Amino acid sequence: MKQNSIPFDMAEYDKQIKRTLPFYEEMFQQVVDIVRILNLQSLRWLDVGCGTGKMARTVLDNFDIQKMVCIDVEKEMLERARELCNDEKVQFLQCDVRGLPYQEMFDIVTAIQVNHYFRKDERIVAMKNCYDALAENGIYISFENFEPYSEEGAGLYLKRWKEFQIVNGKTKEEADLYIKRFGQNYFPISISESIGLLKDCGFRMVEILWVSYMQVGILARK
Repeated sequence: MKQNSIPFDMAEYDKQIKRTLPFYEEMFQQVVDIVRILNLQSLRWLDVGCGTGKMARTVLDNFDIQKMVCIDVEKEMLERARELCNDEKVQFLQCDVRGLPYQEMFDIVTAIQVNHYFRKDERIVAMKNCYDALAENGIYISFENFEPYSEEGAGLYLKRWKEFQIVNGKTKEEADLYIKRFGQNYFPISISESIGLLKDCGFRMVEILWVSYMQVGILARK
């Protein structure tokens, strides 16, 4: 299975994802806010599932970094990210996070809309690899879809999410197709289960950073 089962044409990815995910841009601002508060210097940063380079571009615009590595399984995504983030401090690598080759190298690892594409056993491997890639006291920030605690809650939240997509320009048929991917093309787990898995991987601090619609941001520290 690929790391990311992309539901959009790659050329339209950035446009389409803003019509699909509520407050998509806000996810990146939340990362910026946390890193600024931590006041880390000369950052070594790994972005897994980098997509078109939105996270990397945000980092370059806000921080003085020593090195940034962007990985993605999709060659075309990496090419687009390279165009957006043409900087000698940024390295691009076609790689699956489940085969991540790094050990204790980075101060920050980000995973934006990545983990929910994995089933539980694969998710644990991905999270543990990110933990291993971090230096001591390094931080891990992920944003992903989550599963509500009840069928009734899931039905309500999915209906709300579908309405958001229609209001933002999708047809009813397009929105229906995307909502049907829940549990079929991506595999969310509850927020508490995500926190538990991160603790099992070894993170000493795990906190909810942000929640909106059916997306959650989680902050963890090694």
